[in-house]
Amino acid sequence: MEGQKQVLERLRGAFRSGVTLPVHFRLTQLEAMMSLFEDNETQILEALHEDLAKPKFETVLSEIDIVVNDICYNISNLQTWMQPSYVGTNLATKLDDCFVRREPLGVVLIIGAWNYPIQLILSPLIGAIAAGNCAILKPSEISKATEKLLAELIPKYLSQECYAVVCGGAEETKTLLENRFDHIFYTGSQSVARCVLQAAAVHLTPVTLELGGKCPCLIYGRLDMKAAAKRLVWAKFFNSGQSCVAPDYVLCTDEVKDMLLPFMKEALESFYGSEPQESPDYGRIVTDRHWDRLIELMKRSEGKIVIGGESVKETRYIAPTVIVDVKGTDALMQEEIFGPILPILTIKSLDEGINFINEKEKALALYAFSDESQVVTTVLERTSSGGFCSNDGIVHMTLPGLPFGGVGASGMGNCHGRWGFETFSHKRGCMLRGWGLERVNVLRYPPYTESNLSWLRWATTAKKKGWGGCSLM
Repeated sequence: MEGQKQVLERLRGAFRSGVTLPVHFRLTQLEAMMSLFEDNETQILEALHEDLAKPKFETVLSEIDIVVNDICYNISNLQTWMQPSYVGTNLATKLDDCFVRREPLGVVLIIGAWNYPIQLILSPLIGAIAAGNCAILKPSEISKATEKLLAELIPKYLSQECYAVVCGGAEETKTLLENRFDHIFYTGSQSVARCVLQAAAVHLTPVTLELGGKCPCLIYGRLDMKAAAKRLVWAKFFNSGQSCVAPDYVLCTDEVKDMLLPFMKEALESFYGSEPQESPDYGRIVTDRHWDRLIELMKRSEGKIVIGGESVKETRYIAPTVIVDVKGTDALMQEEIFGPILPILTIKSLDEGINFINEKEKALALYAFSDESQVVTTVLERTSSGGFCSNDGIVHMTLPGLPFGGVGASGMGNCHGRWGFETFSHKRGCMLRGWGLERVNVLRYPPYTESNLSWLRWATTAKKKGWGGCSLM
């Protein structure tokens, strides 16, 4: 059995051979990924049900179709993305070809997460393949069944010379990070991200971090309360709340809260029945350790449980739970919840809600619910987050044309569609020069003169444009 260094050297040798460079190879590998999903949907459904009790509906939407759509988007656009981008020239470079060429970085490491163990490792891989890289995948050991399935399927469908899966826990990951990679793409917690950055710094390796954070949902002004409750409940309790872009807390006035809660109860019952524990459409917490953490957070909270609160450790079940009268200092507000617990905090004004959000670390997603366009625009313009969506939750990340990624504490860099292709590409500035205009070039050679300097500055200085496009020079 190959060790990590042997796997890495094998992939590095394959990359140096140039096998990943042709567009035909990249498209063939992307089509093979498509076949992986077409041939193995049943096995994927079974693995995710074993790991997280994910219902088929949620798995198809969030683990299969979202990746397949991204593959299709890449296949349809790849040849266009690979074309050089030509840039403007000045008088001194008028006869030169000046362009940006997108080149693969080399051998990249992709570390996946357990909450969406297919999507969050294969979506970055799409970008890595499209950009012409070789890649080592490190699935999360927490989602054991999916980890095993990926280790089985990736070598079966993709080039074994260019792509490999390395399994194991924290120690194996630590050892893996001691190697030099050309890029590291990590999805997971902020605490582990710091370790990844420290390891990458040794080799000056560029890193993309897809992290989480406390994603706020600000509900304000006039709106369709019944529809808002359904969308909020769906986005929060999808995958039992174990989503990095799930609404982590709600900010609203007392009046909105009082109107919203009955509709939330109604929505939850229509989704999962009067006994969510019996519903085939409601998942489970991934491990006992994660279940214990969530229960402890609820115990420490000073808020009032108004919906749910029930739990069963043997099956790692926690009911969809809503807690009101929560303060900013509450235990539920000190870290990302990452489970089916939704605290509601009350505010008196839109400004207060925006200020509360801005005092926190920047979130991976921010949601504003309102029928008043001015409210939505104000929240959008006065806040910062990885992504933004009005009057719904989570769905913005399903569109491959939009970048998916964080800002500040919620991450750095992007994936999905062209954004993933760009993440794994080096933008190489190129200038192809001939031997013409040598009479102009002599202006830059010593001995230097004031006259030559003046001519050079005139030939190379960018010309400013006015608001109407007219030259100011």
